[in-house]
Amino acid sequence: MRHEVRFSGFGGQGIILSVVVLGRAAALYDGKHAVQTQVYGPEARGGASMGQVIIDDEPILFPEVTDPDIFVIMSQQGFLKYGQDAPPDAVMLIDSGLVHASPGCRCYGIPATEEAKTTLGRDIVANIVMLGALVAVTGLVSREAIEKAVLDSVPKGTEALNVRALKRGFELGEGVI
Repeated sequence: MRHEVRFSGFGGQGIILSVVVLGRAAALYDGKHAVQTQVYGPEARGGASMGQVIIDDEPILFPEVTDPDIFVIMSQQGFLKYGQDAPPDAVMLIDSGLVHASPGCRCYGIPATEEAKTTLGRDIVANIVMLGALVAVTGLVSREAIEKAVLDSVPKGTEALNVRALKRGFELGEGVI
């Protein structure tokens, strides 16, 4: 059950945090093996950002993503730089309000940023909405594990908002499958 997951967007969207949370959910709460890496340019906020995680039931002997099978894309620039060459059998979740793409793989549009702004009142939790949708669509980790990992990782005082964002992501993911 090896999965190589690539997240991309622009700096400031919480791409790296998303990958860390997903790896934490897998390794600490679902008893799987996980390795996480990240890439971002010197421009940081606003520039292209990418993070990757490998999740496997077996020990991970080579910690570099070589053949991602799941993509989470939260910006058009992120798609062009890190997602447009996704293989046909890959699964891709895109932030449908920010990414205008027609990938040649199974693609699910999730209005993460729009929902974070309008329903939750804070666009800063769009990444958590997307994590919820990812778990609902793929079952990559359990819902309980991702919720625990989110609660471990977000700033104190924002836990309730982030749990609402995660649950909204579950609902959006369920709506596209």
